[in-house]
Amino acid sequence: MKHRYRTACGSKRVVGGLTYYLVGTMRRHFQLTCAIILAVGVAGSLAGCRRGTSSATADETPDTTTTTRPVPTPASEFEQKLKFARDAHFTHIWVFTRKDGAVFTKEDTQILHTNAPNVVDWLKVGDMKQFIAGSNFPIDPPQLVLLQKRYKIEDYSGK
Repeated sequence: MKHRYRTACGSKRVVGGLTYYLVGTMRRHFQLTCAIILAVGVAGSLAGCRRGTSSATADETPDTTTTTRPVPTPASEFEQKLKFARDAHFTHIWVFTRKDGAVFTKEDTQILHTNAPNVVDWLKVGDMKQFIAGSNFPIDPPQLVLLQKRYKIEDYSGK
């Protein structure tokens, strides 16, 4: 048995019975698949919004067993940079300041880098009046003595 149907352009076309049956069956399978996917999606989104079936009093009282307090932000730039160095988990943290309280020059930074080559992070504080140094290795004692002659060095490693 042959069936006739109109194409998109309006002409009639004769299709064999098996082809017509397969086209209709594929269309129904596609529609059924889309309906199932839509139903699962809607059910999943609604299930995600549903609250648990615990008692009403448990929902009303807040859980006080775990108290989290926000950590205050450090007040000054020095404290912020020091916190940054501590959060990097350095074994050694030093703060360098010139003994005369003046600003660090290029010569000073060159001396620091030359005599403390294992320092990973150099953090300038303020108007280049302090440097925070972070390292996982100590400064060699001869270099440390040389640096102590020129700079005030505070050790913040264990603090």
